[in-house]
Amino acid sequence: MASRNVESFRLAHESFNRRDFDGVLKVVVEDYTYNDHPTGNILKGRNQFREFLQGWADGFSDGKIVNAEYLDAGDTVVAQFTFEGTNDGRFLGMSPTGRRVSLPVCEIARYDSQGQVASAALYYDQVTIGTQLGMMKPLATAA
Repeated sequence: MASRNVESFRLAHESFNRRDFDGVLKVVVEDYTYNDHPTGNILKGRNQFREFLQGWADGFSDGKIVNAEYLDAGDTVVAQFTFEGTNDGRFLGMSPTGRRVSLPVCEIARYDSQGQVASAALYYDQVTIGTQLGMMKPLATAA
């Protein structure tokens, strides 16, 4: 049986898939910190995190978290999943490409004693997403 923290994280991902950002934000503390490691962006608070979520939703209107696996480590939960979607909107300031992505992702959430997410970190490969979107050549052929 999944722990309360794992269930909370799973429900937050399901909320994202439904574009229910309030559902995602209800499990995070007010002064939440979210570290998007590939870009180096550190988001502070619920409002910045909502904008981040909206940016992914705007760039991939059909984007979903799929095939998620959750690893319970007490006050820390690690999620490994695939983000899949079609780039049909502006993403990271770039025009839509119309291409699909299937991006492996790792997200780590740290919970406080009240069962709220205090901080999280996101890891994904920018080369993978850039290549799939046609924004860069695969490294093997880039030379």
